[in-house]
Amino acid sequence: MRRVSILGATGSIGQNTIDLIDRAPGAYDVVALTGGRNIAQLARDAIRLKADVAVTAHNECLDDLRDALLGTGVEAAAGQGALVEAASRPADWVMSAIVGAAGLPPGLAAIQQGATLALANKETLVAAGPLVMRSAYQSGSTVLPVDSEHSAVFQALGGEAMTSVERVILTASGGAFRDWPIEKLHSATPEQASTHPNWDMGQRITIDSASMFNKALEVIEAKEFFALRPDQIEVLIHPESMIHAIVGHVDGGMMAHLGAPDMRHAIGYALHWPDRAHLPVERLDLAKLGQLTFRAADTTRYPALALATRVMERGGMAGAAFNAAKERALDAFIGGHIKFTEMAEVVARVLDVLEADLGHIEAVFDLDNILKMDHLAREEADRVMARAL
Repeated sequence: MRRVSILGATGSIGQNTIDLIDRAPGAYDVVALTGGRNIAQLARDAIRLKADVAVTAHNECLDDLRDALLGTGVEAAAGQGALVEAASRPADWVMSAIVGAAGLPPGLAAIQQGATLALANKETLVAAGPLVMRSAYQSGSTVLPVDSEHSAVFQALGGEAMTSVERVILTASGGAFRDWPIEKLHSATPEQASTHPNWDMGQRITIDSASMFNKALEVIEAKEFFALRPDQIEVLIHPESMIHAIVGHVDGGMMAHLGAPDMRHAIGYALHWPDRAHLPVERLDLAKLGQLTFRAADTTRYPALALATRVMERGGMAGAAFNAAKERALDAFIGGHIKFTEMAEVVARVLDVLEADLGHIEAVFDLDNILKMDHLAREEADRVMARAL
């Protein structure tokens, strides 16, 4: 029986992972489930899956979790330390789906105990790519991509040597505003940005899709995961979301990965890797689909993509600063404090300030300094937004 843990069990990725585990009774021994404030869901899943421990990230929710688990034999815990402890418990396979920089310490803990890490948390590689990959090498851990685009690249490579790869194309739906006039974007509301044309995801990642900050994170993640140069990574708008990535080789040939927009494919591929297993996802009918369309990604409409290039070229702690500033800008947009188009401006200004002090960007690349940079960038983002944009 395979031991598994799911970090971020109550989110969309976590719930899809649980769906696949539920379909194979007796195949998995669930070690740990973690979540946020959805205590009822976390407790229900922990009880049904007979998890050893259930952890909420929020200390103030611990009493509610304990009450929900009373008499079930499932241990309850809370807080950031408890998340790391849960991720450190011996497991064969760990899903890392905690949203944001909060997912970095637990993800590293899972790597350091030698588990196969299924990585759905973009921020882990964006903020700490070299540290993560070095830790995986040292512990013998395998890191598998769960983002649909990076899973697609991984599969399209199909054992090819990276020396044969000329370019990697990540596709993007374009999000909720792909057909809006640019001059209208400043008036976009969080409610409008929270509706995705193709994927069923949480609010934050759906808004990130509309701004293309999600794709910007994926571009940086692809650089770290596959050891690519910035100029080898391209973004292409593909409204149908059927081709998830394309790998172009030095001989001019291209390998594309196609599939229905269902995260259970990428999750299931990572869950069963190196094998494949039957998955309950839609099979494409290309004749019925009729056509696939593409358009260039406009950095005027999507300035986050230009910022991603800047971060990759700068290196060092720039990824951690970018991610932290993006998270604070997103918080402010959701809260109605800044406009949709001002999120990228906030991030750019934070990078300006922190790059001016090279001691921050070029600090020793370890977890302490990454977390310090995260804190500094959030503070600077708050200062930027406190002034007139």
